[in-house]
Amino acid sequence: MTVVTGWACWTSLSAAPERPDIETVLTHVGERVAEYYRRAQTVVGVERSTVQPIGWSWTAEGLARTVESDVRVEYAADDGGRPEPSIIRTVRRINGRQPNERDKTDRSGCTDPGTPSPEPLAFLLLSHREEFRFTSISSGKEQGRAALIIDFRSANRTGKPELLEDPRGHADCFDWSGPIAARGRVWVDTNTYDVLRVDRHNVGPVDVRVPWKLQRRYQLQPWILVERDDLTLRYKPVSFSDPEEVIVLPESLVALTMVRSGLQSIRRTDTFRDYRRFLTTSRMVK
Repeated sequence: MTVVTGWACWTSLSAAPERPDIETVLTHVGERVAEYYRRAQTVVGVERSTVQPIGWSWTAEGLARTVESDVRVEYAADDGGRPEPSIIRTVRRINGRQPNERDKTDRSGCTDPGTPSPEPLAFLLLSHREEFRFTSISSGKEQGRAALIIDFRSANRTGKPELLEDPRGHADCFDWSGPIAARGRVWVDTNTYDVLRVDRHNVGPVDVRVPWKLQRRYQLQPWILVERDDLTLRYKPVSFSDPEEVIVLPESLVALTMVRSGLQSIRRTDTFRDYRRFLTTSRMVK
């Protein structure tokens, strides 16, 4: 299963109203995310992603696989002319060694982060507002910072996902197409509207239909049951100099995918470090 990583919003000095309503907050957050995507294309970081196969007792099954990559955001127009963000990766090392051609199709690379990958904060853009229902807002804290906590859930709760073979070509590797109803929370800084944390999980067990040709080829059941599909993203401020600026960027990602009916469950842990900013074609600032 593909789990992807996220980026956060550009830090601002503007202050939020003391008791804003949910529509006001969502508008500000959407604007901040869009502004971040327009500017974050000059930021590159190092992602260290470790995937551990697990069983239903939550114990490890087999060896973990660690992939280290340079990652950045790309913000380009889709077929409809609407700007859409994605994550671009350049793999540096796999389990401490240089990547090779075999990694592109070997079964062991099934859980390697893809490129391009969907950017998980895109659901907060104003252009995606209709895809989710933002149901409540409250006050709280995240890592010692005053935060607004926004609850959300998918607008479409009757999606019919379907299993498909890995489009990257890894052997015995699968993903699914179609939405899985999700719900969760977003923590945003009260004063800047920077995203500090995102929690997301599926709304109950989900049946993923297996096409007949995949049933026959891989001896799979007609349905794959997704018990859990959880994701937690956390962010931290990163300081740059010349010119001086503080940007809120990914700090960590923890994801869990628990499936039945023949597919492997996994736990993913990602960390992010060594952010660099490219100001011109010949100048890089850490």
